Amino acid sequence: MKALLVDDERNGREVLRALGEWEQNGITVLLEASDGEEALELIESEQPEIIFTDIKMPRMNGIELMEQLHAADYRGKCILVTGYDDYQFMRKAIQFNSYDYLLKPIDPDAFTKVLENVTQAIVAEKQSLENEAEVLGDARRLLLEQQVSALCIGELKDFSILQNVLPQEEKIDLTLLSFYHMHQPDQVMGALTSELHRYAIGDVFRFQIEDNLYVVLSAADQWLQIENWLRQHLDIPVRLVQKTLRSLAEISSVFEQLTVELAEHRYRTIRRLEELESEQRGQDIVAYVQSYYMEDVSLERLSKLFFLSKEHISRKFKQETGMTLSRYVTDCRMKQAKQWLETTDKTMYDIARLLGYQDEVYFSKLFKKETGLTPTAYRTEHNEQEER
Repeated sequence: MKALLVDDERNGREVLRALGEWEQNGITVLLEASDGEEALELIESEQPEIIFTDIKMPRMNGIELMEQLHAADYRGKCILVTGYDDYQFMRKAIQFNSYDYLLKPIDPDAFTKVLENVTQAIVAEKQSLENEAEVLGDARRLLLEQQVSALCIGELKDFSILQNVLPQEEKIDLTLLSFYHMHQPDQVMGALTSELHRYAIGDVFRFQIEDNLYVVLSAADQWLQIENWLRQHLDIPVRLVQKTLRSLAEISSVFEQLTVELAEHRYRTIRRLEELESEQRGQDIVAYVQSYYMEDVSLERLSKLFFLSKEHISRKFKQETGMTLSRYVTDCRMKQAKQWLETTDKTMYDIARLLGYQDEVYFSKLFKKETGLTPTAYRTEHNEQEER
């Protein structure tokens, strides 16, 4: 906590500083100001929870300071410290929600008691606010899970409720995690939810219509990391079914398909470490090709880089991408060629060499085979479309 001492007399501030058992009451920062205007600047920048202020000060007195704070809806506690035992001051202090009122010369025991009371009141209020926020958060979470459950069974079509909880990715995995009824997975699923929120890669929802069924919506390229986390933190059996969504509108149909797979026992469990590592290496190979497709990315080169047989890499690459390595490389190169033809004035020779083709004629024939047009014709047609 932070406290602010406001008094135009340095001696007055030193007395308060000496009297207070600040650290024992949880106050780690003690600030000082010589009048109300200086105090306002400090309050704006430092946000102290407690203010001890004198009344009679130049520029802005203590009552005026309290009036300003009251108008600004300041949530901290103000305590007036003054040598004026005047009912008018007392009335003003009450009007502007002063926490207490201390008379000079200050009695040490009275000051100690006020300090203890005000810090305890602040701690209690913070705890109350945290409890209220937790209850409100739980209520909002329950509502969201009810809505997601309704989306899954097709009773709700408003997919906008997922905008703030899902990553902005083209492809989203829908995964169902089904636990046996005697097990209690809530704690682990809560930890997984926090983990996904931490990295902004998805969310976990408890399916409200069936016990021990959880719906995970996550970025399609992140599931391997999520499953590895589950492998490390989950010590109870789980049945897992999964499918990638082409759009959120598919949620209900895919959910229905996955529940059928569960009912027919066509599920899998969390993969072993060696299986996850193999899957990771497959993704690493694809990522490497995506980065270096303009260079030599033959099976032989990949075999040397990743210490795997050419046969294994070929099989794994087809499994990951649905294409052979040569087909995938050609696809990446043709996409890049189209972009350069559409957005730059690069010559056919330059494009061919940049893409890794030594022969401009070979590149032109290959491009025509892939697109139906020569590179020159493709560029001309695109420019004409742009002009129109």
